[in-house]
Amino acid sequence: MPKFVFVTGGVTSSLGKGITAASLGRILAARGLAVASLKMDPYLNVDPGTMSPYQHGEVFVTEDGAETDLDLGHYERFIDRNVTRASNLTTGQIYNSVIAKERRGDYLGATVQVIPHVTNEIKERIHRVAREQQAEIVVVEVGGTVGDIESLPYLEAIRQFRNDVGKQNVLYIHLTLLPRVATGELKTKPTQHSVRDLRAIGIQPDVVIARADEPIDDDLREKIALFCDVKADNVISEPDAWSIYGVPLMLEDAGLGKIVVEELGLSGAREPDLSEWKALTERIRGARIPLTIGLVGKYIELPDAYLSVAEAVRHAAWAAGCDVKVQWIDSEHLERSDDVEPLVGLDGIVVPGGFGYRGIEGKVKASRFGRERRVPTLGLCMGMQCMVIELARTALGTNDANSTEFDAFTPHPVIDLLPEQRDVGDKGGTMRLGSYPCVLEPGSVAARSYGQPIVLERHRHRFEFNNAYRDLLQSHGMRFTGLSPDGRLVEIAEIPDHPFYLGTQYHPEFKSRPNRPHPLFISFIDAAVSFARSNGRAAEAASRLQELPTL
Repeated sequence: MPKFVFVTGGVTSSLGKGITAASLGRILAARGLAVASLKMDPYLNVDPGTMSPYQHGEVFVTEDGAETDLDLGHYERFIDRNVTRASNLTTGQIYNSVIAKERRGDYLGATVQVIPHVTNEIKERIHRVAREQQAEIVVVEVGGTVGDIESLPYLEAIRQFRNDVGKQNVLYIHLTLLPRVATGELKTKPTQHSVRDLRAIGIQPDVVIARADEPIDDDLREKIALFCDVKADNVISEPDAWSIYGVPLMLEDAGLGKIVVEELGLSGAREPDLSEWKALTERIRGARIPLTIGLVGKYIELPDAYLSVAEAVRHAAWAAGCDVKVQWIDSEHLERSDDVEPLVGLDGIVVPGGFGYRGIEGKVKASRFGRERRVPTLGLCMGMQCMVIELARTALGTNDANSTEFDAFTPHPVIDLLPEQRDVGDKGGTMRLGSYPCVLEPGSVAARSYGQPIVLERHRHRFEFNNAYRDLLQSHGMRFTGLSPDGRLVEIAEIPDHPFYLGTQYHPEFKSRPNRPHPLFISFIDAAVSFARSNGRAAEAASRLQELPTL
C-alpha cells in the first residue's frame, strides 16, 4: 500500500501550496522514495487549456500531452520526475466521467449523487496516480481554500480516503497564513478558524505549516498546537524565502521530512541526501555576473503566464554564474509605439508563446531588433513564428506576410494551420500536444547545443511554418535545422550568421530543471554573456562585482 500526503490550504489563496507540495516531494525523493504528485483543481473546466492566462497563468504541458496546472511544472522542476495527465485532476474531469458512467448505466439505476459517486471517482483517481507512477508515496495538493464550496467534494473524498486505506497510510498537512496586523504582531486566530472549519468536515490535520513574513517563535508554535490539537513539533514555520529553491532546505531543517517519515512509518526511507540541492542553492547565491534578459510578452501583468520560461532562463543563467534580471517588456507597448527603448541595453531577448493577434506586431518588432542589432534572441512557439514573419516581410519587401491565425486573408501565409487542424471544431485538448521527435541538422547551433541528433520536445500549437516559403527564407540566411522525422514540419529555425538567433516551434522551457538547465537556454545565455562583454558591459559587471559582499 502506498502512502498518501494531502496538502490543504487555509485563510487565503496564493500561499504557496504548490511550492510546499513540490518541496515536500523533493525532500522525500532525497530519502530514496518514489514520489508521485497530484494537483486537484476544483474548477469545472476539464483542463486549463482554454482558460485565459489572466485567469490561470501558464498552462503546463506534460510529456503525454496534457494541458495542466502550472503547479505541475513546480513538481517536475523540484522532484525531477516527469508527471503525467493523471497528475492533474479537475472537477470537470470528474463530472464528465460520472455522467458518462450514468449514461452507460454503470450505476445500475442508482440515484447518482456527490456522495458516494463523485467522491468515489475522486478517490479512484488518487489511486490511479499511485498505480501508474508506481509510487511509494503520493503528495496530493488540494486546490482552493478550506471554506470554498467548490472544494467540499475533494475534502470529503480525502476524509473518506483515510478510512479506506488505513490511518497509518495517510497524513494531512494544512498550510495556513499568520497575518501581521498594524501593531506588528503575528496573529494565529485565522489559523485556528481555518483548522476549525477543516475539523468540522472531519479532517484533523497532522501537521500545520504556518506561512508568515518571518520565522515564528516557539510561543506561537505552541499556541497553534494547543488550539489546533496538533503536536508542537508538528507545527512548522515557513517564512518568506529568499528563493523558491530555498524552500526544500528550509522545510527539511524544520523537520518536516522526518515528521512525514515517522508518522507514516516509511521504513524504506534512507537518510536524506540533499547535497545536489544544497549545491544548487549555493550556485544561486553565488551568481555574480549581472545579466539582463528581456522577455517580450503580451501577458506581462501576470508573470505566472510565462513561469516556465522565466525559470528556464534563470536555471541557465545560474549555471553560468550570472545574477540574471528578467526584464518584462509589454509587446503591446512596442506595437503602439515607434520607440524601441525598452529593447536597448538588453543582453538577450526571449520572445515566448501565446495565442491571438493582440501584441503580435510588438513581438515581430522585437524579433527584427534582435536580428538587425545582433542581440541574442530566442523564440518559443509563437515567438519562432514571429521571427519567421519578420524575416519574410524583409525578404518580400512587404508587411503583408503574416500568420493566418492573425490575418486569415494574408496574401503571404508564412505561418498556416496544421492540415490535421482544419476540421477541428472543439478548442479544448485538440492542439498538437505533448512530446514529439525532432531531427537536428548536423553542425547547426541546435545540434551543437543538444549534442545529439534527435531530441524529444513538448508541443502546444495549431499553426506551423508554411513549407512553400522555405526556399525564400533560406536565401535570406535562415536555416531550418530541426524537422519532424518525415521532414514535413519545421521545428527549429535559426540564422547561423548571428551570435544567436534561434526559434523553436516547441516549448523547451517545460523540460528545464534547476539542476539540469535546458541545452538551448544554456547556449542562449552563453551568447548573451558574450554579447554583454563585447558591448563593454563586462567592465561594468566587474566593477559591480567588487561592490558585492562576499557570501
